[in-house]
Amino acid sequence: MLTEIRIESLGAISVATAEFDRGLTVLTGETGTGKTMVVTGLHLLGGARADATRVRSGSERAVVEGRFSTTDVDDAVTAELDEMLSACGAERDEDGSVIALRSVNRDGPSRAYLGGRSVPAKSLSGFTTQLLALHGQNDQLRLMRPDEQRGALDRFAATGPALERYRKLRDAWLSARRDLIDRRNRTRELAQEADRLKFALNEIEAVDPQPAEDDELVADIVRLSELDTLREAAATAREMLSSSSDDGLGAAEAMGQARGALESATDARLRALADQIAGALTVVVDAVGELGDYLDGLPTDASALDTKLARQAQLRTLTRKYAADIDGVLQWAQESRDRLAQLDVSEEGLAALERRVDDLGRELGQAAIDLSKIRRKAAKKLAKEVTAELSGLAMSDADFTIGVSTDSADPHDPAALILPSGEPARAGADGIDSVDFGFAAHRGMSVLPLAKSASGGELSRVMLALEVVLAASAAGTTMVFDEVDAGVGGWAAVQIGRRLARLARTHQVIVVTHLPQVAAYADVHLVVHSQGPKGASGVRRLDSEDRVAELARMLAGLGESDSGRAHARELLDAAQQDLA
Repeated sequence: MLTEIRIESLGAISVATAEFDRGLTVLTGETGTGKTMVVTGLHLLGGARADATRVRSGSERAVVEGRFSTTDVDDAVTAELDEMLSACGAERDEDGSVIALRSVNRDGPSRAYLGGRSVPAKSLSGFTTQLLALHGQNDQLRLMRPDEQRGALDRFAATGPALERYRKLRDAWLSARRDLIDRRNRTRELAQEADRLKFALNEIEAVDPQPAEDDELVADIVRLSELDTLREAAATAREMLSSSSDDGLGAAEAMGQARGALESATDARLRALADQIAGALTVVVDAVGELGDYLDGLPTDASALDTKLARQAQLRTLTRKYAADIDGVLQWAQESRDRLAQLDVSEEGLAALERRVDDLGRELGQAAIDLSKIRRKAAKKLAKEVTAELSGLAMSDADFTIGVSTDSADPHDPAALILPSGEPARAGADGIDSVDFGFAAHRGMSVLPLAKSASGGELSRVMLALEVVLAASAAGTTMVFDEVDAGVGGWAAVQIGRRLARLARTHQVIVVTHLPQVAAYADVHLVVHSQGPKGASGVRRLDSEDRVAELARMLAGLGESDSGRAHARELLDAAQQDLA
């Protein structure tokens, strides 16, 4: 839940801090004092687009800071929130709460912070939207859009798993269809590409290059080009190390004699030197052996150089066409084989792809039908429950309906999804269904689409009724209503206050209202009031007497009159007795 919000230089508010408790909190105040700026601040914490014109005149930036407690949300949501915090390096405060902050600069970009870390606004939104549900007059307008109506029904029906399965199948089906269409349209082009790849692969396979063979060839060619010089150097070194000559002993033989002479001595120091010479003699003997191997490995046929040069020319033909070196040529060949495997333009390959598209289409069609069944079943229950809620909101004769129909497609549309019944349907990202909310204010009236049949006040009550019903699936969420009671008065206003209080039993509810009947049901009453110079506004928590005065002002602007206060006290007492 939201425990505290602090606002600086936002609209009419200079500096204001408001603390929130569980239950129902109302914000009231004169028009123009900045009540809606509190909701605007929450929208900013929710990741809404920052509007520099909201920065208070004379200030460089506006700042909104909110403190959230997550103790009331379920374990699954808590785990998801912890994962978000960990991903961006954010930390909880000492009391376990999380501080979210958004600053809006008059000149320059806005900034978002979560748990003491700078984060993108999207990350801040991902966190706060798990805890905040914001509803205002704009939400009433959104409620008239078909996609919003479908979304509300899906929340109630918990269509998540079925919708996810449908979307995965739809992605696979669309991908296979695009591949099939591409192959059909580009058969000649793809066939030519396949021929070019086959020719290149045949050329590479004929040469049969080996990894790093070009580097090895360079070393071999250098060695063969200096064959006589290398043979003479190795032979001379071997002879000097291993054999006697007219000029004296070879190195190995001389070292052997030196070791023998020292080993026969009784002095320990000389015997130690004999051991050193023995080690050196071993190295010399090994070197003699390696020189012999080197000489044996030198080619005796002068044509070996020509063979190596010819092989190098073959490899250079490949590196000139396909890559900078042989390893690159081998990689290009592998990638070309993979590409060639995808370029099956044969009749058999095309038929196999057509079968895959058909199979995926059948699976998708069944998944779409399964999703529709869930929605149709939930639509009846949701419509019944919302109608019952409307009855409690002084609309006992109202009738609320939810229609779920198949979004048909032209039978000749090649992109149409053919359902198991044979009916063509448009496979949208959210299914094949069109969802329409219908409404009739009185029995006997024709049920018309919500956008055409509900007045502003009726629409407010429909949205509130819908939220009350949907609230069961979002326990622990803070629900914020910004003047959703617009256009309502009298007994209907009392019923809205009662329903908001009922909703506050399982949720933290924050309401910006101009109706005293609604404010009377609050557990906490905050007032946004003008203070200080230049029209600055602040937020103050009302005690019982101040609350009576504020309700009297809201009733008839008679905050200081005895009659107005008496009427306000009567309204407050009635609301409290109603809640008891």
